[in-house]
Amino acid sequence: MQMKLKLTAAAVLTLVAGAVMAQEQVIKIGHVGPVSGPQAHYGKDNENGSRMAIEELNTQNITINGKKIKWEIQAEDDAADPKQGTAAAQKLCDAKVAGVVGHLNSGTTIPASKVYNDCGIPHVTGAATNPALTKPGYKTTFRIIANDLALGAGLANYAADALKLKKIAVIDDRTAYGQGVADVFKATAKKKGIQIVDEQFTTDKATDFMAILTAIKSKNPDGVFFGGMDPQAGPMLRQMEQLGMANVKYFGGDGICTTEIAKLSGGAKTLGNVVCAEGGASIQKMPGGTAWKAKYDAKYPGQFQVYSPYTYDATMLLADAMKRANSWDPKVYIPKLAESNYKGVTSNIQFEPNGELKNAAITLYVYKDGKKTPLN
Repeated sequence: MQMKLKLTAAAVLTLVAGAVMAQEQVIKIGHVGPVSGPQAHYGKDNENGSRMAIEELNTQNITINGKKIKWEIQAEDDAADPKQGTAAAQKLCDAKVAGVVGHLNSGTTIPASKVYNDCGIPHVTGAATNPALTKPGYKTTFRIIANDLALGAGLANYAADALKLKKIAVIDDRTAYGQGVADVFKATAKKKGIQIVDEQFTTDKATDFMAILTAIKSKNPDGVFFGGMDPQAGPMLRQMEQLGMANVKYFGGDGICTTEIAKLSGGAKTLGNVVCAEGGASIQKMPGGTAWKAKYDAKYPGQFQVYSPYTYDATMLLADAMKRANSWDPKVYIPKLAESNYKGVTSNIQFEPNGELKNAAITLYVYKDGKKTPLN
């Protein structure tokens, strides 16, 4: 008789545990970025931001549609390669994640956006800045950072109005991002009366720029604009110093605007000539930036680059839209995502009808004593 009672008690506990588990709903949010290859420092930083948000969401005891939610991240590596980017996007679609944070590069995000649109999953990028991303008008595409129209134009205006430069050479790495931001810079600079004295091209894998820099030096420019990322910008700055181009200003978008560039330039004095632009406010001027950065640094010491506050916000933004819709079904919550008015770490996030961020700010930076310092 006693044995029977014990078995009955165990069975009851099992049934209770089963009922609790049945009431718990796992919601997966995907993250994609380059966590391998020369841009891995960006990808890891981005993934860290999203992971931080997921961990915080799991402390909030969130209930959606009567079920306690367990949040999980499904992190994928696109190695900054468009083919890997679309493969990662398809993998997340097949896994039926509720939403995606990413990607980092415009060259991976633009083709992936079609995959997400076709499978009906929303994605939020806080890093890819090519304006072409939102041109197809997909209802699944959202950006929470300023695009290249703002970054390229802001840098050209500063070169003309504040620095009074007259002659600038332009280099781009032929990626969707690099070419896009360089084209905007060029067009704005010309309107401001700056002469574009040379245009050179490289790749996002190159490390030797001596030939193109020698060609540029012969044109005697006041400045060089580089459309690309910091693994190229660092060595380029070293080689400019070697070629005696120590007085030439060096401009670039958010792709070069990192703490890592100080290391990648290997102590070159030309780092002091850099003026770069980022979408959004500086971390010190973000609504929750300083407190958030302290938490990030405690968790991921020495890993902060640029975009992790945005991937954190993007993850929280997706969860907020699901809560407001009382559903994790993308068909149900995407309209709520489009209507967001979310007070994030980076800004108050609201969207234009095409998924672009309303009232997107930009910040210009220089490097003082090797440290990234906001100008505005």
